[in-house]
Amino acid sequence: MLGKKAPLDRIKESEQLLDKIALAVPGFSGYMKREQRREADKIIRNFLYARLQEARNSLQDVYQVVADSERSDDLPKIDRLLAIFDRVSERVNHASYGYHGFFDAIKIDEPELDRMIQFDTQLVDDVKSLAEKIRVMKAAVQEDRLDNLAGDLRDLRKSVQEFEMRFDEREDVIEGVEVG
Repeated sequence: MLGKKAPLDRIKESEQLLDKIALAVPGFSGYMKREQRREADKIIRNFLYARLQEARNSLQDVYQVVADSERSDDLPKIDRLLAIFDRVSERVNHASYGYHGFFDAIKIDEPELDRMIQFDTQLVDDVKSLAEKIRVMKAAVQEDRLDNLAGDLRDLRKSVQEFEMRFDEREDVIEGVEVG
């Protein structure tokens, strides 16, 4: 392997080259940070979307079990909830990366970045909570415990709508607008 460098050595050289460029080219460092923020934004929203889709698929399983039971009066409620999940997950999936050039125009300081991270952490927790509610509902339905289904569906619908409103607030948090 004479003449070929190990991957780790190539990575270190690339990082050193980027550091040299950042020192030599005014604004390059800020450009790299903006690109990292965009990528982090994309990763977070892809995670949220994937978890929403998993939760939606579990809710579809609930629909199927209920359809096979004698509780067909709950099917329209589940169907409407599935439509809400579709709408919310697609909004998360298709939101603009970086919010319309925001990362290009505004410098983000550490406190704002911390606030964004805290907000995104709450969104992740919210999605996990939605998934857990559906998991519990699915287990109850599979065990033919349908007495609380209507109330569980109302609670889940409220939670999904609250998540949607919270996600809508994300852009305001990124732009530094006080929410709440």
